Amino acid sequence: MASPPPRATFPPRRPATPRRPRRLYAFGAGRSLGRTQLRYRPWSVPWIGVSSEAASNRGRRHVPRDANAVDFWRGFALIEIFVNHVPGNFYEQFTHKALSLSDSAELFVFLAGWSLKFVVGPPDAPAPAVRLVGRLVLRAYQLFSAHVVIVMLAVAMLAAAARLLDNPLILEWFNAAAVFYEPVETHIGLVLLTHQLGYFDILPLYVVLLLLSPLIALLDRFNQTVLLTVSFLIYIVSLITEATFTTWPTQGEWFFNPMCWQFDFVLGFLFARPTGAGGWARRNLGWVRIVAIPILAAAAWARWYGFELDPTLAPEPHLLFVDAKSFLSPIRVMQFLLLVAAFSAVYPTIARFVPPLVSVLSLLGRNSLLVFCLGSLLSLALQIGRFAVRGGIAFDTAAVAGGLLLLYAVAAGHEWLETSR
Repeated sequence: MASPPPRATFPPRRPATPRRPRRLYAFGAGRSLGRTQLRYRPWSVPWIGVSSEAASNRGRRHVPRDANAVDFWRGFALIEIFVNHVPGNFYEQFTHKALSLSDSAELFVFLAGWSLKFVVGPPDAPAPAVRLVGRLVLRAYQLFSAHVVIVMLAVAMLAAAARLLDNPLILEWFNAAAVFYEPVETHIGLVLLTHQLGYFDILPLYVVLLLLSPLIALLDRFNQTVLLTVSFLIYIVSLITEATFTTWPTQGEWFFNPMCWQFDFVLGFLFARPTGAGGWARRNLGWVRIVAIPILAAAAWARWYGFELDPTLAPEPHLLFVDAKSFLSPIRVMQFLLLVAAFSAVYPTIARFVPPLVSVLSLLGRNSLLVFCLGSLLSLALQIGRFAVRGGIAFDTAAVAGGLLLLYAVAAGHEWLETSR
C-alpha cells in the first residue's frame, strides 16, 4: 500500500522575508547606526530569540521591541537605583551621582516624560483623546497597585527582620514606625499615598504625573510654549513658596515634590517632540555639548572633592540656589540637562561596539516596572542582610552581583513568557 501524501498545512506557510534593518537614533545623534544597528541574536539576549516564524506572526504574538536609547538609559537608571538604595555599600561610589549633582531619579522621570510621546502620538496624527485618557489612567492604576503591593511586602519584611534579629528598632526604619504603632490611620494614609516609606516613594510621584499627563498632552496639542510656560511657573512658584504635598498621619512632606518634579517630566516630553524645545535642542546640540563638557568636568571635580555652597549662606529664596533633591532645585535641573546633552552622543557608539550591553540594559528598560519593584524589595533585603552580618566588600560584591543577575533573569523570563503566549 502506498504511503499517504504528507499533510498540508493550513494556511500554507510563506518563507520568512528578512526585515529591512531598522535605523536607530539616539537623542541628538546626527546619524543613524545604519547596518550596525542592534538585532536580536541568540547570543545577545539569552532566553529570548525571535525565530522567523515568530517574526512572521508579529500581529498575533507579543514580540519585544528592538533595543533603543530610551530603554537602554532606563535600564541604566534601574541598575543605579538598585545599587544606590543600599546606602553605604562599596559600589555606591561608582554610580554617576558620585560625580554629579543629579542622579538616576532625574533620568528616570525624564525618560518617563520622553516615553509619553509614544502614547500621545505624533503631532500630525495624535491619539484620540478618549483612548489617550483611558490608557494613562489605566497605567496610573497599574502603578498604584504595584506600589501598594511592594509597600505591604516591605512592611512584612521589616516586621520579620525585627522578630528574627530580635531588634524592634528595625520597625522604625524608612518611616515605617507609624505602620506598626498607629496602624489604623497609617494604612489609610498608605492607600491615599499620604504616608510613604523611605526608598519606596517614587511610584506615588509617577501616579500623580500619569494622572496629570492627559492635561499635559492637551496643552501640548494647543501650544507647546504654553505647556512649557505653565510647567515652569508651577515649578518656580513651588520653589519660592516652598509649596509641596504634605503627609498624613505623620507630619511631613513628600520626598519627591510633584509640583517641582513635573517640570522634569514635562521637559522629557517636550525634548522628545520633533518641534518646539525638542527641535531647538536637535538643531543646536553641537554647541550645547561644547558648552556642557567643561561645565560638567568642573562640577564633577567639585563634587568629588566635596566643594558645595553652604546652604546657610544662600540668599532668599534659598531653594533657587541650594542643592535640594526633594524640590529639584534649578542647579540640579541645569546640570542634568547638560549631562543629557553630553551623553546623548554615547549610545550609538555603545550600540556599535558593545551590543550585548545594550541588549541587557534595554531588556531591563523594557520591563521597567517589574524590575523596579523587584529591585526595591531586593535593596531592602540587602539592607537588612548588611545590617545583620555587618557586611563589607565581600558581602556587597556578592549581594550586588546576585541582585543584578536576578533582575536580569526575571526580566528575561518575563519576556520569554510573553513571547510564548
